[in-house]
Amino acid sequence: MRSDQDEAAPVLPHHSQVDRHDFLDLLKQLIRQPAVVGAEHSFYQVLKRELDEVGVRVSMFEGLLVAEGRDPASLRISAHVDRHGLVCTGPNEFQYAAYVARNRGDLTGNSISEQTYQTMAGRFGGNPLHAYEPWSGVYLGTGTIRGSFLCERRGNIIFETEGLGHLLPGTPVAYLDRMVHSGDRISAQLDNVLSVAVLIHLFRHGFQGTAFFTSQEEAGRSWRFLLEWFQRYDLSTERLLVLDTSPFPDDAQANSQDLVLRRRDTHAPFSPALVAELEAICNRLGFSYLFKDEWMERTNEERAKQGLPVRSVGSTELGRLIVASGGKIQGATLQIPTTGYHTPRESARLTSVFGCIDTIWALAGMKKPIRRQRRAAKVEP
Repeated sequence: MRSDQDEAAPVLPHHSQVDRHDFLDLLKQLIRQPAVVGAEHSFYQVLKRELDEVGVRVSMFEGLLVAEGRDPASLRISAHVDRHGLVCTGPNEFQYAAYVARNRGDLTGNSISEQTYQTMAGRFGGNPLHAYEPWSGVYLGTGTIRGSFLCERRGNIIFETEGLGHLLPGTPVAYLDRMVHSGDRISAQLDNVLSVAVLIHLFRHGFQGTAFFTSQEEAGRSWRFLLEWFQRYDLSTERLLVLDTSPFPDDAQANSQDLVLRRRDTHAPFSPALVAELEAICNRLGFSYLFKDEWMERTNEERAKQGLPVRSVGSTELGRLIVASGGKIQGATLQIPTTGYHTPRESARLTSVFGCIDTIWALAGMKKPIRRQRRAAKVEP
């Protein structure tokens, strides 16, 4: 594998090679820009520059950047901008940013992220780090993770680092990330920057709807910023599409489908009409898919038989919006299957990435992508 270089890869049937390389170049640039949970402002400035160049209307709110094309109500799509990282909390002390005390008020314990963080201690030894000033993004130095451990008293992962003893409390520290591209797979800390790149790519190719770029999703807060935007203008919708990645335990299970849909999460059922529309588009374009909530239910049945604890079907931004708005905000999710969840080595297939783009194109009524030669049915793992 070679970092930051395109290796020989199969031709993707829906996109020209120019489009393909443009997207990968964009994703590489965005991955290099830090966006640690709670310190996303400098990343928003990068997004604003990219979107200003496209010519869409860009508005900044607390915890939210909104990009609107010429037909903003035609389709509204949400993506999260924050990524996991560290934050300095004392003299040469660093904690996992999403779970520091100031972020715990919106964590409810029922997201997959919260249920898996206890298994993350020890994963990051040797990982290079990049500290930055949270408002401007000014570079403040690099360091390395020597080790990490779970502190039960504070309910968080504590990191031992080298080279960052000069930092003040509150300073965000990102993983020094690079995209690795090999064949049909890319890897980096893809959640959530992959969804951001998809939306910018769509605007570059004529998308005229609305895109919401929300912050602090990993701390369970992003839905609050988006809800306030809808309340600010007294708006409701049945067609909010939320983009994300969807973690699987290994490549075999992740590769068993191109895309991941949901009928519900742990909070609420999603819009049956929009879910059915996405399913119909996947069938028409030949993308295989599964419903993650149904997959989780089947997985839990097997775990129960083995005497193992069951896991959450997942907590999403959309589910919380539906409940908090009393059903005035409704929609569906579209997710890209990945492995290596919440690490700098999260991996996805480009087939799924461009399948996600083509599905949104069809949903938005944009230029129709070329159909695949095969027509894949719904996957039942």
